[in-house]
Amino acid sequence: MQFRRTSTLIALPLVAAIALAACGSDKKDIAAATTTAAAAATTAAPAGTEAPAGTEAPAGTEAPAGTEAPAGTEAPAGTEAPAAGGSLKGVCPDQVTIQTDWMPEAEHGFLYQMVGEGYTIDKEKAAVVGPLIDAKGADTGVKIRIQSGGAAQNFQSVTSIMYQDDNVLLGFVYTDEAIQNSATFPTISIESGFEKNPQMIMWDPATYPDVKGIADLGKAKVKIRYFGGAAYMDFFTSKGILSKDQVDGSYTGDPSLFVTDEGKSAQQGFGSAEPFLYENELKDWKKPVKYEYINDAGWANYAESIATKPDNVTKYGDCFKVLVPIIQQASVDYVNDPARTNAIILAAADGFGADFGWTYTKGAADYGVATMKKDGLVANGADGVMGKFDMKRVDDLIAIATPVYTAQDSPPKKDLKSSDFVTNEFIDDSIKL
Repeated sequence: MQFRRTSTLIALPLVAAIALAACGSDKKDIAAATTTAAAAATTAAPAGTEAPAGTEAPAGTEAPAGTEAPAGTEAPAGTEAPAAGGSLKGVCPDQVTIQTDWMPEAEHGFLYQMVGEGYTIDKEKAAVVGPLIDAKGADTGVKIRIQSGGAAQNFQSVTSIMYQDDNVLLGFVYTDEAIQNSATFPTISIESGFEKNPQMIMWDPATYPDVKGIADLGKAKVKIRYFGGAAYMDFFTSKGILSKDQVDGSYTGDPSLFVTDEGKSAQQGFGSAEPFLYENELKDWKKPVKYEYINDAGWANYAESIATKPDNVTKYGDCFKVLVPIIQQASVDYVNDPARTNAIILAAADGFGADFGWTYTKGAADYGVATMKKDGLVANGADGVMGKFDMKRVDDLIAIATPVYTAQDSPPKKDLKSSDFVTNEFIDDSIKL
């Protein structure tokens, strides 16, 4: 699971402890989770935490709270895919449930882009349910259910949730997570989600004006806080980019230590989130930060890839042939015109976010979309197609990640190759940003 960013609300010791326990989740953590049903997620927001001004959703965008859609229904066996029109009825489950790794935010916008009018907000389960629509806004005949992660799921990994709940058809699985769990809890990613992982390391440019990237932080021996167990950090230290004595795995998502250090330390985050939050919303900082993406420093990881359990690739193959192009186009449409979808995201965050320690503002959403596009986080793949995996890039990540995970006692599948856990079978090569 990719615990990756500051929440203005995650400062509560209990939440921090849970996050730390989960952030390095490996196959043993998932094994434990699959033998016991997940506890109901009832983590309260930290005492005294107030939502920043402007977090309210636009008038009229909030759906009725606490309304649940019917449980997912499997498609009839042997039903063939429709010839045209984008209909998913009869080939997909009546409700397509997608599990995210965090609370509603711009990084999940391509999913919320597929939510049509008349959606409802399930406050208790931190989910949004509505008609699944195509690029023209047409109802595809099935519902989409987007389930939030993080505190709403007791910080379980998406892989763990999919293995516990067969109603969860799809979920966010980062490529490195898929490599880590390939031997025991395999997944197949069917669309790349993000071309570049938003995860980064940030620092104060006023304190370190000569630092241009992560390698410079290493040379300067700057202390770097991160969520313990992150494989990319073990990669950086094993390659000498950073030293083991300068990295600190005690980060919990709480920004207070960065502020207290007055810029002397660095920390992980999301390039599409923290720079805006620290400069504009974190009252004790209110100045710029600089950052480098971990992808650009050598850990070229696909983020938020749309994945499923392996048997579903055959079982719902006809569904994915129609659904995956809809997801691809949703990515294109969201970054080009995010206003309608951001209203849904803000309504969801306003509807249940505080119950799970989360606030989100329009400014943060707008910044997120602009940065995703500007920095190439959401972009065409190497061959110019939205959502398509570069198989060589995945194989290269396997080569550098395998010794890291083996050293962490989570060895990947023997002789693992990219085609074992990612596929471009359902990608429409005509869809481009």
